[in-house]
Amino acid sequence: MPPADEAISFPSLAEVERIGALDEPVLRNLQITQAYHELSVALARRTGSSANWCTFATWASRQAGQTIRKEDLKLAFQDLLAASPESRDAAAQLVPRRSGVELQLWQALTPVAAFERASQAVARGNKKVFDEIGREFSRFLASCAADSSYDASNIARFCDGLRPGEPPDGQRYLRQAFARYYEAFFESEAKQRGELLLLANLEIGFHEQTRLQPEIAAALEAAFIGPDPLVRRMLARLLPSYGWTQAAFLALRRLLGRPTLSELAAQTLVALARRETRRLITETLMTIGLPGGTRLRLGDDLRSSFPPALQHIAYPDLLQLLAQIDLTPDSPEGSGAGDWASLPDRLNFIADLFRSYQESALLFEPPFTPEQVAGLKAGRRPRGKL
Repeated sequence: MPPADEAISFPSLAEVERIGALDEPVLRNLQITQAYHELSVALARRTGSSANWCTFATWASRQAGQTIRKEDLKLAFQDLLAASPESRDAAAQLVPRRSGVELQLWQALTPVAAFERASQAVARGNKKVFDEIGREFSRFLASCAADSSYDASNIARFCDGLRPGEPPDGQRYLRQAFARYYEAFFESEAKQRGELLLLANLEIGFHEQTRLQPEIAAALEAAFIGPDPLVRRMLARLLPSYGWTQAAFLALRRLLGRPTLSELAAQTLVALARRETRRLITETLMTIGLPGGTRLRLGDDLRSSFPPALQHIAYPDLLQLLAQIDLTPDSPEGSGAGDWASLPDRLNFIADLFRSYQESALLFEPPFTPEQVAGLKAGRRPRGKL
């Protein structure tokens, strides 16, 4: 974080709304990621060096950008498929090896539609969360961050702007979380403040993940593509004369149980392509990169331990929420999410992730270089590793 005496700004409500209204999903995601970082640092000025929800959201949004940009998915898919012995054997029955046609084969097999669906689903979720929660963090900082003493009427006015009721439509958990952040502003005892922050982070995480359920399910289901479109695209790419008559002929042979050798090879390649598509999309969605080269696989148990101040929880409301969402109390063992489309599995992982990394100063590292930030502020997609 910047030194305490260095002035820092955060995205205004108008800026949050401007970013959320951007039509171009890649640039919007990059600006959302930077905005989360700025909100995170601004809030930490009042709550101390512990991570807040925006701190974690910065790196989750940065990871989401890899799926949204999807160029990495295409290249990684072609490399994986071309390296598979099964794929190479099947491809050899269709095209000569080490030829330009072989490259066309891998390109034709690339499930562009599946990657596009995953990209769109992740982009919708990225925008959906920022439009709601990014907006409320900006509003909270503008309304409450300057208070020098606890003002019950001020935090009450802020919370009155949030809807009562349960998620996904109600904002009860957001109301509770921001009230706890505000209380943490004035809490001098470090352990009590740390537990308040963890509870606020988890309450926002609970709301966020409940709201995101449709988009997460859609992104994971995007990998399940039917084989026929891929076969048609592949044959049309390799055989310029391939048209509806050839397609009808092959369909008739399938009905008669007599597919051609080429079609059998094509079906093998398509089956392998579907398998790799599922694996690659799931791998991308179920990995999060943190500063310092740390990469967490969301399906694996966390290997980090809880910081000393959070090893034993005393705050009653936090104990109650952890009992609801943490399936392996007081231990990161069993934290891995077996099914990221399952809300309980995600919440179980997030409970231990937030608790394990809350005191990690590395999470406040900027997600982009100063040159990249300058480009983003100018409305350009920056160069370099994103």
